[in-house]
Amino acid sequence: MKVPLSPKIHGYGDYFIVVLFALAPSLFGFPGLPAVLCYLMAMMQLCMSLLTAYPLGVARLIPFPIHGIVEAVVAIVLLAAPFLFGFSTIASASNFFIVSAIGLFLVWLATDYKAAERPVRGMGVRRHAQL
Repeated sequence: MKVPLSPKIHGYGDYFIVVLFALAPSLFGFPGLPAVLCYLMAMMQLCMSLLTAYPLGVARLIPFPIHGIVEAVVAIVLLAAPFLFGFSTIASASNFFIVSAIGLFLVWLATDYKAAERPVRGMGVRRHAQL
């Protein structure tokens, strides 16, 4: 029986991805554009993780199902990036992006995006204006 990843476990993975993408250019020697894309990916993932309504989110503004949709799109972009941005001949960068895309897609498949509670809008009790 398949046990989906919980929002909390998924969150730990998200922060791991931030560190992985931030360190990948140095660890694997990526030049120019692949390095810049890694840093952008790390910043985007950090922002999305901090803003997601799941146990490891801080602001909890992005519903977890929306987080899942963004991750599915990012997996496709990561897969296409070496070809779209012209670095498919740089084996280390191309392989990293393709393996990252496959890994993200597998995490997307295994995650229960409906398990996290919806974000709380506003602060305190909502007041209605009286006429």
